[in-house]
Amino acid sequence: MKKILSLLMVMALAVTTLVGCGSKDSASDGATKIAMITDSGDITDMSFNQTTYEAAKAFSEANDIEFSYYKPTEDSDEARIASFHNAVADGYNVIVVPGYLFAPMIEEVAEATPDVKIIALDVSEGDFSEGYTIPENVCCFTYQEEIAGYMAGYAAVSEGYTQLGFLGGVAVPAVIRYGYGFVQGCNEAAVEMGIADQVSVNYIYGGQFYGDDAIKAVMDTWYGNGTQVVFACGGGIWTSAAEAAKAVDGAKVIGVDVDQAETIDKTEGTDGLCLTSAMKGLAATVDTTLQAVVDGNWDEYAGKVDNLGLVSADDPSQNYVQLPTETWSMTNFTVEDYNELVAKLYNGDIKVSNDTDNAPDVEITMTTFDNIH
Repeated sequence: MKKILSLLMVMALAVTTLVGCGSKDSASDGATKIAMITDSGDITDMSFNQTTYEAAKAFSEANDIEFSYYKPTEDSDEARIASFHNAVADGYNVIVVPGYLFAPMIEEVAEATPDVKIIALDVSEGDFSEGYTIPENVCCFTYQEEIAGYMAGYAAVSEGYTQLGFLGGVAVPAVIRYGYGFVQGCNEAAVEMGIADQVSVNYIYGGQFYGDDAIKAVMDTWYGNGTQVVFACGGGIWTSAAEAAKAVDGAKVIGVDVDQAETIDKTEGTDGLCLTSAMKGLAATVDTTLQAVVDGNWDEYAGKVDNLGLVSADDPSQNYVQLPTETWSMTNFTVEDYNELVAKLYNGDIKVSNDTDNAPDVEITMTTFDNIH
């Protein structure tokens, strides 16, 4: 009887070991399997999550690669870590994650899963713990938001707007770079046009990445007191600006991260409410990096943080920061004007500061307000 029991225990341990290693085998069988994890939102957020999801899914389908996405059960490091482990257990060995919220997750899981590649969008060295070394199975990308913000501000003033506003989400470096770049762009256009004394920018942070009644109340006040266009920079915070803007004839909103023209106009039922959007090349980043994985060129990105910006003076659509020329509602600032601006930025004729510690020194009026939340 003892021999039988001992044999049964050995068999049980063997089964347990096989079950525990089954997903590991599927993740290391040589096949690339791609998963995407959302941050704290969903793949229908019409922003970072959705763009990343759609790009990863499209690449996977085009290359006949298995793909899935995982949504954490809550907005916490623990939930994101759990989603990562679930993806790996299901056999996925390339994980795409969007946003700085994933830095703690990466620190927790990356070195323990060296065979799993992690592609982190909009995650910088500053998002990790001090002294943390990014392992070889991780690559991170940041974007030169100050240039995208600059182009949006320059375009808005060139279009003829003189009373502008910046509504940021949380004052993290990426949002600050957008805002300070926007102010610099407004200033440059105003100086060139000789109207610096007529141009002003109200500047505030909502303290969160979604809109609410308190933020809308501030936007109501801004638009009611003459603000013509607000750069709403921070996830879903644009909803508060758009709701306030649609109540004022001629008022506009500038979108962020992705082309939000359809989103803002469709949601608010007002064509042309979105003046333009300061965009990051999220989809292009996903395509390029996943292609490197498939081609066996991961070493080009392993353990690195790449800061993406302008890569072409002749074809602005190739750049990782840009404005969407096909959907903007501007008429005075033309595509030719935009191309000329991009060329000057690319060639270094125009310098944009990425300093997030000091507000830009400008000739226009910049009025800073306390955070709403």
